[in-house]
Amino acid sequence: MNKTIAAIAFCIAPFLSLAQSAETNSNYVAAQPFGKVEVADLELKSCDFEKDANAEVLFDIGSAGYDPNMDLSLDRHKRIKIFNINGKDNANIRIEFYSGNRLEYINGLQAQTINLVDGKPEITKLDKKLIYTEQIDKNRSALVFSMPNVKAGSIIEYKYSLRSNSLNNFPDWYFQSKLPTRYSEFKTYVPDFMTFQINAHVEQPLVKYSAKSEGRSYGTGTNLISYSLETTYRALANVPSLPDEAYMTASADNLQKIAHQLTAVRPLGTYSPSYSDSWAKVGGILADDEDFGSQLKRKLANEEVLITKAKSLKTDDQKIQYLFNEVRNSMKWNGVDRWYTNDGTVKAWEKKAGNSAEINIILYHLLKKADVKAFPMVVSTREHGKVVPYFTFLYQFNRAVVYVPMGEGKSYILDATGKYNQYNETPYDLLNSSGLYIDKENEKYDIVMLQRDDAVRQVVMLKGEVTNDGKLDGNAQISSFSYNRVNALNRYKDDGEKKYTDYLRDNNNALNISSLKLENTEVDSLPLVQNVNFKLDLTGSDENYIYFVPNMFSALKANPFLSENRRTDIDFGYKKSYTIIGSYKLPANYKLDALPKNVTLKMPDESILFRRVASAENGMLMIRYQIDQKAISYGRDIYPMVHEFYKKMYEMLNEQIVLKKS
Repeated sequence: MNKTIAAIAFCIAPFLSLAQSAETNSNYVAAQPFGKVEVADLELKSCDFEKDANAEVLFDIGSAGYDPNMDLSLDRHKRIKIFNINGKDNANIRIEFYSGNRLEYINGLQAQTINLVDGKPEITKLDKKLIYTEQIDKNRSALVFSMPNVKAGSIIEYKYSLRSNSLNNFPDWYFQSKLPTRYSEFKTYVPDFMTFQINAHVEQPLVKYSAKSEGRSYGTGTNLISYSLETTYRALANVPSLPDEAYMTASADNLQKIAHQLTAVRPLGTYSPSYSDSWAKVGGILADDEDFGSQLKRKLANEEVLITKAKSLKTDDQKIQYLFNEVRNSMKWNGVDRWYTNDGTVKAWEKKAGNSAEINIILYHLLKKADVKAFPMVVSTREHGKVVPYFTFLYQFNRAVVYVPMGEGKSYILDATGKYNQYNETPYDLLNSSGLYIDKENEKYDIVMLQRDDAVRQVVMLKGEVTNDGKLDGNAQISSFSYNRVNALNRYKDDGEKKYTDYLRDNNNALNISSLKLENTEVDSLPLVQNVNFKLDLTGSDENYIYFVPNMFSALKANPFLSENRRTDIDFGYKKSYTIIGSYKLPANYKLDALPKNVTLKMPDESILFRRVASAENGMLMIRYQIDQKAISYGRDIYPMVHEFYKKMYEMLNEQIVLKKS
């Protein structure tokens, strides 16, 4: 069974939005046959439309559809130009496919590197002995190889055919990538008795759009089917790269692409019932799947001890917390995200290790046995991409978790893979997407939006004394709530105290942390409190002036929105509230050159509010910063306003206090 799209199938939604924007140009010169390379491309020094690129996709040509025997295939030919040594990593190729039960397989792979030597192309073919197949899990594999003789100026190219044994496995096509792409073309050819739903994200005008139909037949005798084969070409040119940007969602959410979902088949003019054109049908497939639904009731070794203990607790909240902590602390996540099990829950429990589905299905099983109303759920992590609710396709999910409705609009999303995840806090990397929960007993399968409504707080309290010799001796108390707590604990435990201290110092060699103590590390319900003693050399000070910046040890260290332009929407994940309060004793023979002004900044829609309040009395400076971010996301069209607001806010956060010798 295909574990990405299961037995999903059968409705083609019109492609009007792209067709209407298309600029038909059948004369567009895009690609050459395999091995034929223009000298001009070998001499090319940079990308014409993205000068600082280290490499460029010269062309990426794909053709996908069904042959007369209704076998599905993708033929692909890709060519990349390497401009400099920093682009050489693009010569490491990885082609993933679904290998379980030979669902997909790759053949006809050819690969070669072309260099310009003495004014002529020199070809170095890839030795097929250097191609190896990596087994990712029982359902997925990858062909992996590195191109030979790659240097600055090289062109690499490869081509292959991917065959599928499933009608439903129609491949996605990405016109855009991390590299600029000079030309990308996708040809599809499908019978008119098949209906598809299309999920397309294309922002540029198509340089090529054409569609034609020709008569075909399939089968023999009384089983002969006459139909039309619909062939469509779509192409984009000069597609910019998509860089990583602060607070962007997954690349898959933002790349220009087209995805097809087979939703209906009408052989011989008779409509065939669809089986994945609704989430209810997708949920039903999951419920019956051997590596999902069939795992939910499997008995675990010595489970009675945990179940008996859980049942002895008074409330569901206590039961959930207990079992969540037991599974989280005893099971080791292997770093693999799947909605399906690989070894199965019984074996994973014995090994005390497994993928995300195995760990969380174990948690679901124990909760159910302890009489807690819980449901298995499939979700998509932020790295994998947001779930498109109208695109009822199982491959949008990549992790299994547990959904526990608590009544009065309250619910828990439990994920025991993260060692610092909390039972009553939806994990950050699942926010602002959707989950599909499975209630097989009542045949109810529904989509739930995953989000947090309350702002997440961080409070920094600073106390210090500025000395005559230009030093600041003080202590800080950092209280981190919710995701701030999880992030700090993760970093502290993974990096160790020394590296974590360097992080707090923000690599400032003038700042010395003499001690660091953490409180509430084992109590999920309380904020993580970090107590820091420090000394800071106030560099830049002289015999007449002392300078220092009160914004220390906060999460607001550097402006994440320095770029004038942005290509993706902003998704903060959740609302935020930052408070920084400082109290500083000033040296007796110095005075404030100027007291920082009290300031209030607001976004035009008041979705972000920044306040600075300062006062001075009896040789003490008190200063408070408050940032309340009420919006979770912004479209990139709003970015100029966000950019300007953050520029002003960080100027005020990092404005120096100036003390003048009296």
